[in-house]
Amino acid sequence: MAQRIDGKIVAAEITAKTAAAAAELKRETGVTAGLAVVLVGEDPASQVYVASKSRTAKECGFHSLQYTLDATTAERDVLHQIAELNSDPLVHGILVQLPLPAHIDAGKVIQAISPDKDVDGFHHINVGRLGAGDIKSAFVPCTPAGSMILIERVRGRDLSGLNAVVVGRSNIVGKPMANLLLAANATVTIAHSKTKDLPAVCRNADILVAAVGRPEMIRGDWVKPGATVIDVGINRVAAPEKGEGKTRLVGDVAFAEAEAMAGAITPVPGGVGPMTIAMLMANTLVSAARAAGREPPRF
Repeated sequence: MAQRIDGKIVAAEITAKTAAAAAELKRETGVTAGLAVVLVGEDPASQVYVASKSRTAKECGFHSLQYTLDATTAERDVLHQIAELNSDPLVHGILVQLPLPAHIDAGKVIQAISPDKDVDGFHHINVGRLGAGDIKSAFVPCTPAGSMILIERVRGRDLSGLNAVVVGRSNIVGKPMANLLLAANATVTIAHSKTKDLPAVCRNADILVAAVGRPEMIRGDWVKPGATVIDVGINRVAAPEKGEGKTRLVGDVAFAEAEAMAGAITPVPGGVGPMTIAMLMANTLVSAARAAGREPPRF
């Protein structure tokens, strides 16, 4: 039976380290790390995510700001809000909660955020830094950054000689995940829906990262015995066994099947998910340390 990688425990460790470093930064420089979250509209899921991020920021001792704009807010007004936050020295991290209303160009909004405050790691400058292997100066997107820490807990920081397969090629998870694995010396394959004989490709993976957004797509017989499986997927599916209209969360991996094959595996929920918010806090602390002229901690 595989080792279950408990993301809640690791995320709590990261958050505690962030809070301690934030307190030290404030004590030595007077700088309080500041995180601003911009929410446009009243999407219920987005409200839950934003509330969780704001709560964790306060637990870390951050200056936490939330700007909730009406769903009809014009794009120029959202851009104006970001420009103000870019110039605010008390704000070190800016996060715009996605998705945005259809009339707002999300790409334009994200690229308007200062690269030095882009704690989501979506600005093209940070994407370029990561792609060039300059991880120390880049802000890495939070989900792949958290996934990489979970991999390191099992496999160590040097992945030389290991084959890694990332299933999914999104800009938010798949591509940055592949770059992080490459930087750790893994031999990396990016697979996706157009990949020929995807099960065979997955069976070659010592490290298998599933980030496709399809419930339980990765079956147990796709998993190499002893592999480390990181399930990034969060999918809500019907759960009639719990009652009419009830649902449950599953990942992109058929967990029970894969657990019987893998050496280590993340559950859903409780695996990668908690790491995403923890790494957002870590990125914000790194930004604040840089602004104060201090060497940021490594997570």
